[in-house]
Amino acid sequence: MEELRVLIESFEAGAYISLFLLAAVPWIEVGVIPIGILMGLHPISVAVLGFLGNWITVFLVILLFDRWNQWRKRRKPSRAGASEEAPSKRKQRARRLWERFGLPGLALLSPLATGTHLAAAVAMAFRTSKGKVTLWMTVSIFLWTTLLAVGSHYGFEWAIPQGT
Repeated sequence: MEELRVLIESFEAGAYISLFLLAAVPWIEVGVIPIGILMGLHPISVAVLGFLGNWITVFLVILLFDRWNQWRKRRKPSRAGASEEAPSKRKQRARRLWERFGLPGLALLSPLATGTHLAAAVAMAFRTSKGKVTLWMTVSIFLWTTLLAVGSHYGFEWAIPQGT
């Protein structure tokens, strides 16, 4: 019986580690939260690990993009007056969304539309300060994590087998 308890606990620890790692993957991100809760994992632990897995990698994207922008600024002379290529349709659409919704809109809609990692990169590409991008992406990830955790725990409670 003791061996079975150890096996179950080791599976559960592996499930939490997997959840954390999957939360770090672009486009999966906070989507692992309902899965973890439906698997019967503790909702608060799932929410915390889901948030941290996603937030850490988004923060790394912001930091790396900022360093890259600094490096480009030092290496590339200013091209004032130089003719630039016409922006792609994707860049034009991103620019229109940016102009319409700004950083808060991009951050809050990103889990549904583009993923938080891509949204952070787009915000940095539009020369937004890393502090503002970090703040709004943190707010977005926190709100989506909370919404999905609460919704999954209470909304799908009927689907979780209850021990009798």
